[in-house]
Amino acid sequence: MPRRLSSLAAALVVGLVAAAVVANADPAAAAAPRPYAVQGDCAGRPATAVGMAAGYCMGLVWQGDGTDGPRTPRGLSPLANGDWLVTDLGAWTAGQGAVWRLSFDAEGAPRLRRLVQGLSLPHTVARGPDGRIYVSEMNRILTLDPDAADPQASVRTVIGGLPDNRLHDNRHPLSSFIFDGDGALLVNVGAPSDRCVDAQGRPHTTASGACIDSAETAQVRRHAYLGNGRWAEDSTVFASGLRNSIALVRHPSGTILQGENSVDLTTPDHPYDEINVLRRGGDYGWPYCVDLGTPLPGWSAAQARCGQRQRPVALLPPHAAPLDLLYYDGAMFPELRGRLLMTWHGFRRTGGRIVAVETDGQGRPLTDIGGRYALYPRGSAPYPTGAPSVRGKVLTPGWDLVAGRQPRGSPVVMAVAADGAIWVTDDRSRAILRIARK
Repeated sequence: MPRRLSSLAAALVVGLVAAAVVANADPAAAAAPRPYAVQGDCAGRPATAVGMAAGYCMGLVWQGDGTDGPRTPRGLSPLANGDWLVTDLGAWTAGQGAVWRLSFDAEGAPRLRRLVQGLSLPHTVARGPDGRIYVSEMNRILTLDPDAADPQASVRTVIGGLPDNRLHDNRHPLSSFIFDGDGALLVNVGAPSDRCVDAQGRPHTTASGACIDSAETAQVRRHAYLGNGRWAEDSTVFASGLRNSIALVRHPSGTILQGENSVDLTTPDHPYDEINVLRRGGDYGWPYCVDLGTPLPGWSAAQARCGQRQRPVALLPPHAAPLDLLYYDGAMFPELRGRLLMTWHGFRRTGGRIVAVETDGQGRPLTDIGGRYALYPRGSAPYPTGAPSVRGKVLTPGWDLVAGRQPRGSPVVMAVAADGAIWVTDDRSRAILRIARK
């Protein structure tokens, strides 16, 4: 290994075993992050041992040691000079989040500088139609200038008053957003409960029999663009019946896709997560229906009215937990151009994967009937009879826990670098990784 890579690899792994991480939303998150062992080279970065599809490797850009840098890295956005912006959830507590700037010294070693702190559960960071940088917090969308002398002083609220989760009272507090073709902001507002039932499994309903949580939440809102970095505070409901729409993407043709994290029944093999094509005014079934139209326990068929709600375009493995969708347009992997990349963040047997899905000309996933999905540590399971499943390949088939070598993958957000490499955050392991050509 060249001296630069050798010294960088050593710096990346020193002290990681003792590092602490804030609690996350799954049982594994309370443990200290496991280090990625590195050996060899992955296109200029220390290579991890993660088993990859043929022709790909995963390099380690940075992993936290408990003393500096993001505690819970989530969003990623490249800057023109080769630096990166990274959002840091911090903790599932208000005021602990931050935005960091990741740069590299002359030897290629990572350097992190905190630009903004005191944020509440920041997630998405993206460049807007006006060229400015925008970030989603739990209850607002803000803008900041990463090049300002004092980035903290440059923070300005763009849209405020999004539903506040009152800390742990809300099951899905994170906001995320994408920009539509006309510049409008499409903003996720997650459901405040898992499936709108009480401890006895009885529905929480209004006088009309509808879920009490569905009136102003469990939806994607549309805020019209007013120009010059301004959006309407008032919004319209773009789509509803969506439990958790952290994963949103717009295709150049105008297609809007959403990755649905379905409800948390105790069974590991049901219900299935979903990919939905969002249409303005569509109702996608939460909390009444799952899969291709099955009423959830606690809701009768008459209450659920599944036949009147939009069906998913494809099912994903149960508890896969899609957290990001990205159409690949880079130069490094011509075979992936136009494909839909997904992160599956789930901590059960189906999660810890990045998948490249074939699409049609409008960006909609191509599907198969009678497919199977992979399970860790080995094996597979079938989708329901007659159900459409995404057609594609897993780029990270070996991202399961291997003692002494690697943690189970927990990929969150991806971004494509100028050279076409795919960068991804791993929040449970406090890591930023890079997929490159082997």
